[in-house]
Amino acid sequence: MIRSFSQNLHLHTHLFLLLIFAVPPSCVSQTDAPLPAPAPAPVANVCNGVLLTYLYAGGAQLPPDDPAHQAYRFQSVLTVTNNGVDELKSWRAFVGFQNDELLVSASGAVLADGSSLPATVGNNGTVLAGFPSTDLQTAIQTAGDLTQMQAQVTLVGTQFGVKPPSVPMPANISLANDGFVCPEPTLQGKNLMLVCCTQDPNFKTNITVADEFLPRQSGDLTIMYDVIRTYDTNYWAQVTVSNNNPLGRLDNWELSWDWMREEFIASMRGAYPSVVDSSGCLFGSQASQYTDMDFSNVLNCERRPTIIDLPPTKANDTNLGLIPNCCRNGMILPPSMDSSQSSSVFQLQVYKMPPDLNRSVLFPPQNWRINGTLNPDYQCGPPVQVSPSQFFSPNGLSSNTTAFASWQVVCNITQRSTPRCCVSFSAYYNESIVPCRTCACGCTSSASSNCSATSPAILLPSQALLVPFDNRTAMTLAWAQIKHLQVPKPMPCGDNCGVSINWHVNTDYSNGWTARITIFNWGETAFVDWFTAVELDKAAAGFQATYSFNGTLMNDVKNTIFMEGLPGLNYLIGEADGADPRADPKVPGKQQSVISFTKKNIQGINVPNGDGFPAKVFFNGEECSLPTAIPTGNSARIGSSATLSIFLAVIIATLILQ
Repeated sequence: MIRSFSQNLHLHTHLFLLLIFAVPPSCVSQTDAPLPAPAPAPVANVCNGVLLTYLYAGGAQLPPDDPAHQAYRFQSVLTVTNNGVDELKSWRAFVGFQNDELLVSASGAVLADGSSLPATVGNNGTVLAGFPSTDLQTAIQTAGDLTQMQAQVTLVGTQFGVKPPSVPMPANISLANDGFVCPEPTLQGKNLMLVCCTQDPNFKTNITVADEFLPRQSGDLTIMYDVIRTYDTNYWAQVTVSNNNPLGRLDNWELSWDWMREEFIASMRGAYPSVVDSSGCLFGSQASQYTDMDFSNVLNCERRPTIIDLPPTKANDTNLGLIPNCCRNGMILPPSMDSSQSSSVFQLQVYKMPPDLNRSVLFPPQNWRINGTLNPDYQCGPPVQVSPSQFFSPNGLSSNTTAFASWQVVCNITQRSTPRCCVSFSAYYNESIVPCRTCACGCTSSASSNCSATSPAILLPSQALLVPFDNRTAMTLAWAQIKHLQVPKPMPCGDNCGVSINWHVNTDYSNGWTARITIFNWGETAFVDWFTAVELDKAAAGFQATYSFNGTLMNDVKNTIFMEGLPGLNYLIGEADGADPRADPKVPGKQQSVISFTKKNIQGINVPNGDGFPAKVFFNGEECSLPTAIPTGNSARIGSSATLSIFLAVIIATLILQ
């Protein structure tokens, strides 16, 4: 088979890299073992797609000496070459690290999950995204110019356990872009892994070859970074955070990113840095570049700034506000609750550094991260350039204004390993409460000396729900004695949750049933415009009404009832002192409502056996921890049997008297 010009260049490039990296790095004290140069890979000759190679260049032992968990430096080169017929936009590559690797640097790429380096990438691997060069052109477009059709990423980090001359190769490498299929990679020698990924003929896309930009993507949360004014030395960008998840929410949001090219924030409107500090510029290269600038007026020079929202009182401030959808104390509601408050907008002035002093040279920040208080966690991808956004004309004309450049960051909700709210179950047919799980929201390491983090929670009397966990011990022990419950030693730790929710099955009859939901706030912070949602797999279809909340059966989330406070009752206060602070325990903030259901047209529903208890519970977007058990129906059956015995006794007595 005849090799193309670009493929010949590619093979020579790899041989050249092998010669270069056969020399060990000089920054480590121990010499790396020399590695034999592998033979050219046959797959490189025939790859008509995207060729990925991973070349291990060397490593050395790092101090301290630890035979049980020894650290070693590694240096590798990941190469992505577009040998296909279509341009590869926003390339992403997966590297299946498997030796507890800590990635310290990656020249020419960033981590696609938004993490900053250094970052732990071992065991599960990681996805790298190109930066600053994000797109790879074809050999046809560039006459085989590898500088435009190829990306090389030098990876430097620490791995554990693989001692030279053994080679800590990844388990797998593959292209992470949609629409490609990758076979199992092949090894050439001990230190070169290759794979050729080709376009999936069954993949459906709305992108055409002529499209200049990738289409906008959907996600739980999207962030737009729009450059609205640009000059040689600086530009103004507008950042729009939009909530698209019907149960997602942010309170007191904090947004952070990494500047990759020594940029700094000079001024802002609609938001503000959490730390105002220009010392990084004053003692850095920025002061040498901008000798006439008064850095006392510069807002932030941190490489990773954290941005916070402004209070509503600043919405009409001529210096800080006057930005539509700004200044809401960091609250972004789900669109199902209030679409007019499901986004947040601010603007910032960014100064650039050489060699980017040209109004057309624009780079977005990387490694985006956003979070709130008692809200779900979000994982954000890298910014992807999309078609320039359009905005309504500020002068009221019917025309639109267009951004100079736009990037989209897509964030999705991830499941927290430790929730921040929990649920307890109770029912009319059982006097005991099934409490929140032990350490439902985590336990400190010091707690194990005073309580058991592994013992299951002990059943409680109903009145125990109204007092803090630390004040429940006496009534818990008394209840255990009355009900003949086993009490482990030490006793189980508490749930440690700032918010707990009790779900109580109130009644159950032939045509319907009712439940009561109670929300407790054990923290000091009040929740404004709170909401909760419960997923009932079988019973949700019979939802009728909530009587103290505003409740609706959601259309866009299956079997889920959405509840919020009624106007004037949407404020869940924090924990407060008791009537006598010296003697009485603190009292939680509380909201409560009864919910009614019908059994009409729902076949086989059995409320006590589980259909009356939610499969998921959310508070302000955070999924709460559920108990591992539901109240048993023994009491219900005992009560029914007792009633039946009394009824039969009355009948027999009546017959005897007759």
